[in-house]
Amino acid sequence: MSALEHLPPSKEQTQDNGLLRFLTCGSVDDGKSTLIGRLLYDTKAILADTLNAIERTSQKRGLTALDLSLLTDGLQAEREQGITIDVAYRYFTTGTRKYIIADAPGHEQYTRNMVTAASTADLAVILIDGRKGVLTQTRRHSYLAHLVNIPHLVVAVNKMDLVDYSQDVFNTIKADYLDFAAKLVGKKKADDVHFIPMSALNGDMVVERGDRLEWYEGPTLLERLETANASHAEHAEDFRFPVQYVCRPQDSANPALHDYRGFMGRVESGRIAIGDAVTVLPSGR
Repeated sequence: MSALEHLPPSKEQTQDNGLLRFLTCGSVDDGKSTLIGRLLYDTKAILADTLNAIERTSQKRGLTALDLSLLTDGLQAEREQGITIDVAYRYFTTGTRKYIIADAPGHEQYTRNMVTAASTADLAVILIDGRKGVLTQTRRHSYLAHLVNIPHLVVAVNKMDLVDYSQDVFNTIKADYLDFAAKLVGKKKADDVHFIPMSALNGDMVVERGDRLEWYEGPTLLERLETANASHAEHAEDFRFPVQYVCRPQDSANPALHDYRGFMGRVESGRIAIGDAVTVLPSGR
C-alpha cells in the first residue's frame, strides 16, 4: 500500500486499540500540510527516496529549507497552487502507536472533502494562524467536527514564530475560541479542548518542545496524540457491512467460477466471526 492515499480507510482496517485516526483542519494557509510534514519528519517516518524528492523540489522553488507540505500535497494542482484540494491520508507509527492522518483542505470550496476525513476520525487538530486568530472557516470546521461527533479536539495555534512566540497572542486566541466553543457545545465540553502553541515550520511543540515556548507547560502535539483514546477503544461499535458490489470472475478454466455471481461489500465498523447471527436490512431477516 502506498504511504499516500486519497481513499479513506475502512474502519475495519483501523480496528486496533493502539491506532488513532486523526485529521488536521482549519482555514486555508493555517499550516495543516506543513504540520503533518513536520510530524512525519521529526518522527523519522519519511522514506529516504521521498525525502530526496522533497529536497529536489524545494531547491527548484528556490527554498533554503524543506517544504514539508509536499508530503501530503500529492495532486499536481495542489503542488502548483500550494493548497490542499483532496484529502490525503498518511500512515505511520511511532513505535508505541500507529496512526492514520487525514490532511483536510482548508478552502471553503472544498469543505465537503473535510467532512469525508472527519467521518472516521477519533481526534481533530484545528489549526489557527497566530497572526489571524479565529476565522470563519475555523468555526465551520469546528462545527463539522462536533456534528460528526469527533470525541477529541486539539486547537493548535500555529505560526507562533511569526508573532514572536507571544503568550498574550496565544491567550487571546484561546479565549476567543473558548467563547465560540462554549456556545457551540456548552462550557463543560469546551473545557475539554486542548490548546497547544506551536511553529510547524520550525518544529516547536510538534514532536520536540523547542526552546522558544518555555512559558507553555502542557504536552506537545505528539504527546497528546500518544495519550488520546481512540473512539473504537472506548465502546464496542456495531457491525455494519454494506453490500454494494457484484463479484463475477467469469473464469472459464475453473468450473466452480464458470457462471459464479456473488455479492460483496466492505466491513465499515465492528467485527464478525463464523457463527455470529446477523440482521439483514431493510427486511429485518
